[in-house]
Order: sequence, then C-alpha cells, then structure tokens
Amino acid sequence: MLKLFYAPNACSLASHIALAEADAEFEAVRLDLKAGEQKKPEYLAVNPKGRVPALVTPRGTLTENVVILGWVAQTYPQAHLKPDGDFFAFSEMQSFNLYLATTIHVTFAHLFRSYRYADSESAMAEMKAKVPSSLKEQWKLIEDRLGDGRPWVCGAQYTVADPYLYVFARWLERDGAGGSDAMPLTRAHRTRMQERAAVQKVLATEGIAAI
Repeated sequence: MLKLFYAPNACSLASHIALAEADAEFEAVRLDLKAGEQKKPEYLAVNPKGRVPALVTPRGTLTENVVILGWVAQTYPQAHLKPDGDFFAFSEMQSFNLYLATTIHVTFAHLFRSYRYADSESAMAEMKAKVPSSLKEQWKLIEDRLGDGRPWVCGAQYTVADPYLYVFARWLERDGAGGSDAMPLTRAHRTRMQERAAVQKVLATEGIAAI
C-alpha cells in the first residue's frame, strides 16, 4: 500500500487530494512540522530533505508535489486526472504546476520561512512586506488563464493541477499574504474545489476547514 507523509494545510494537501481523487489505496501519515517531526531520524530516512510530501511506493519514495501529482495522474488513468491528449498536453499541465512550485510557493516561503533567505530582522521584514505585491503580480498569469471561462486549470477537464492551485488559493488568506480580493476567478475555483467530495474528505482527515 502507498504511504503519504503530509502536514495539515501544508503544500502536501495537493498530493493528498490527488490520491483521494484517484481513489487510491494509501495510508496518510501526519507529521507535526511545528514539533519538528520532519527533522527526526525516522522521517529523514524516508525523505532526507526533511519536508513534505513524501510518497512511499512499492518501487521507492517520491518527493516534490509536481512529481507526485504527475505520478498519480499517470498511474491512475481511470481517474482522468490529466488533460486528454498527448504528452504535450501533460507537459503543459506540468508547466503550470512548476510555475506554482518555483514561483508562487517560493514567494509564500519569503513570508513563512524568510529565515531561509536572510539573516537580519530588517531584511526579513522587507522580504515579508514585498509578498502581497509580488503575489498580486505573479497571480495575474493565473487569473488570465482562468479568464476564458474554464472551470479548471486545464479547461473542462479536472486535473491534478487543480488541487495544487487550491493549496495556494487557501494560503492567500493567511496573515501577510494580502488576501484574494484581486483574484476573483481563483476564489471561484477555490469554491468549486471545496464542493468536491474528495476535497471535503481530505479536509476532514487533515482537520482543516474550507475557506
């Protein structure tokens, strides 16, 4: 059986939802990041990066959301969690997921984990203060993508890109992120996500509320 290591309301929420959408058989293992469980030897033996998510499979352990999401979409074709079409369509979806991972997530990290990027209190304060304006600028590409009336990231087809976007749509409401007033299409997408049975199930499992 698969084993997913996650932390509540962390980015691992995307992989958690994707597995639930795929109706995969898996064990969800909660880590308390505030207590430092991700740095304990037992978990570092699973994922030396000391972060979530990590997905233990019969062939080995996968890390990084983009990889796990792609693996779920490919491994459970009956769930239709990737765009219809050829490998280009799949790659285009992964391009969007990588934008979330390497741009949007990193900007949030400047807010939540500023100590990774600066040492002085003044530098960290400046970094945090810049986050709302940076997110607003970066998010324009996402709003533009949803601007043609599509219900999901890749159009009419729900894919693993949708739970990944949902993670960051939730984080917009965290202190210091600036809120989602400038992202109405993302807010609508977030609402659609929270109407899905798999999403509701995972939120209940993680003990976090819909927004």
